[in-house]
Amino acid sequence: MSTSLQVDRFCHQYLQLEPQLDFPDAHLLKEPEVQDSIYARLFAGAVQYGPPPRYRLRILKELVSRIEASIDDWEQHAVSDELMDALSLLLSTPLPTEASSVQQKCYVTYHLSAYADKVGSVTLLENRALISAGGTTGLRTWEAALHLGQYLCRNPSIVKGKSVLELGAGTGYLSILCAKFLGTVRVIASDGSDDVINNLPDNLFLNSLQDSTDVIPMDIKWGHALLGTEEDKWNGGRPLDVVLGADITYDDSVIPALVGTLLDLFGLYPGVEVYISATQRNIRTFQVFLDKCRDNQLDIEDMSFEVPSREVQQGPFYNDHVAIRICKVLKS
Repeated sequence: MSTSLQVDRFCHQYLQLEPQLDFPDAHLLKEPEVQDSIYARLFAGAVQYGPPPRYRLRILKELVSRIEASIDDWEQHAVSDELMDALSLLLSTPLPTEASSVQQKCYVTYHLSAYADKVGSVTLLENRALISAGGTTGLRTWEAALHLGQYLCRNPSIVKGKSVLELGAGTGYLSILCAKFLGTVRVIASDGSDDVINNLPDNLFLNSLQDSTDVIPMDIKWGHALLGTEEDKWNGGRPLDVVLGADITYDDSVIPALVGTLLDLFGLYPGVEVYISATQRNIRTFQVFLDKCRDNQLDIEDMSFEVPSREVQQGPFYNDHVAIRICKVLKS
């Protein structure tokens, strides 16, 4: 792997707050231009929305330690003054307790792979340590969303020029990706959690979509009728071409309601295409979803798209040891 790719990979992992980073090789770390590049990109104030202080300190300490270990001739190489100054500043700055830090939201930046038409990134405000808060897992981005995003980047024609609804939008990663990079006409980022809906405007702002009509947050509670008594037509009668859902089948208790909403959408939009990405933590739970679909005359078509190995990922990064299944739901 070239020097630039190693540095890019390290920087992208850092901004994504990966717990374990792939540091550039030792023979590269001791070179002044590599240290200068890392400093300029991560520690010189160039990052508008950077990682929390405890994470920055941990990574910078390890980086400096690795640079020191890589140097065999201190007359020829050294740790850059800028990196040492940055480390000294962090060491002298009071940090929140670890218990306090894990409760706080932080900025996470996901860099896109080269498969997107535009090379860029999506920055989100998340709670990375959160498993469940207020009954929702929607305050962080999960592997199934990142994997479906990769699939859409490789197959942009699925959403380009189309109107899209995301069910269980969570942090809004897929909705923002579609609106910002994949050429959608309009995206509805929907969720049934008030906490999630209230979090979405911050993430739209971070991606310069706060004043855009390209992404619309919407409260949709699965199993409830889409049409209320005050509406003649759902969504103002606007068209809908594609429905996306990532990691929305993990709880078998909500699957009947989810399938009910899918049936409502097929009823309103017979030609709509539905793509579901699921991390198969529990095969039985996903089977409940499959069975409920088939009970309601919905067919499942598997999309062949494997999780890339960690070695070839350039961003976004996610666990290559999890089983993620992408399928298309079709009305029989």
